[in-house]
Amino acid sequence: MNAQTQIGIPHEKRGGPPILSLLKANIREYAMYIALLVIFIVFGAATNGLFLSPRNLTDLINQTGYVAVLAVGMTIILIIKHIDLSVGYVAGFMGAVAAMLLSRGTHVLAVIPIILALGIVIGMYQGFLVAKVKVPAFVTTLAGMFIFRGCLSRVTTATGTIIVRDTVFRSFSNGFIPDWFHGNGIHILTLMIGVLGALAVAASQFRSRRNMRRYDFKVSSPSTFAGTLALSVALVIVVFWMLAHYKGLPWTAVIVGVVLLIYHFILSKTPLGRSVYAIGGNTEAAELSGVNVAKVTFLAFCSMSLLAALSGILYTSRMASATPTAGLGFEMDAIASSYIGGVSVSGGVGKVTNTLVGALVIISLTNGMNLMGVDISFQYMLKGAIFILAVAFDIISRRQA
Repeated sequence: MNAQTQIGIPHEKRGGPPILSLLKANIREYAMYIALLVIFIVFGAATNGLFLSPRNLTDLINQTGYVAVLAVGMTIILIIKHIDLSVGYVAGFMGAVAAMLLSRGTHVLAVIPIILALGIVIGMYQGFLVAKVKVPAFVTTLAGMFIFRGCLSRVTTATGTIIVRDTVFRSFSNGFIPDWFHGNGIHILTLMIGVLGALAVAASQFRSRRNMRRYDFKVSSPSTFAGTLALSVALVIVVFWMLAHYKGLPWTAVIVGVVLLIYHFILSKTPLGRSVYAIGGNTEAAELSGVNVAKVTFLAFCSMSLLAALSGILYTSRMASATPTAGLGFEMDAIASSYIGGVSVSGGVGKVTNTLVGALVIISLTNGMNLMGVDISFQYMLKGAIFILAVAFDIISRRQA
């Protein structure tokens, strides 16, 4: 039935109002955004606006940073139907090594590449076992969890906690971009970045709609598209406006944004990204079509450990110290963020941009419940319930599709 033959037919005969039809057709895509909106409304009301204050919003961004970086790498691992249980203690161990090097006088500009290189080496070791030796990823990374937990304990044995005093290193997760324009109580550079971000979001949505129409895919009505576009742009502007009235854009957001852009480009615009999705969709068919499955798997684990090292840097920077318990449970937050962000349990489906929203959902829950004084036991139970609901929702929606 084309558009002309639908004139005069009630909305309920056509699947409901445009916005409801759009939500129904893309429920897996929008579910995480709806969940995040509900979380912000509930905690904003429950904390009398404290949750939505510029200061707490900044804290939320800094808290999300290390989880979001881990979740980006985990998304690729899960898309190709593997898993990495070692990333939490890899992050903790790498952060402790960074703290140890700094305490011994190594310059911060040397520490960062050293830690990232060590992360790649760890990924090469685990990737070789999984891709070449064919040891199951669950077994390889479970062993890695024990190994790097022991390494972390060994590094922190002497002092228990390694204090980080380097101000540059600490600014990675506690600092803010400088304001070159010196606004009177307003961070002008942050506002400018917000405007550019809003324009980028608008351009991206227009480009996506144009490409879908070029290949004859169904698109939303002009009014629905305009409403969605206006909401997205307004949200970006509001967030940056709030940040500009506190201390500006945190360096954590810049680092996560750069990681997100790089991996979004790799997955959506390169042959490597197409190979990742092909392997996740059907490994045997991908191999028969010429995809080097072992090479892509090896690179995925190298990437994962590289991002785990970066996550360890961000976490250690935020805490200004390295402790024997650093990294505990990080892998669970990363896996949960990926699944909440729409990664399919059967592989082959997932976006790093959505994974960032999944990480925000997880950290927003923790942040909001901490502000309300909710006991930690209930926090774990609620996060577990949301995790299983996200996976069940994925299975049910895919079955119906």
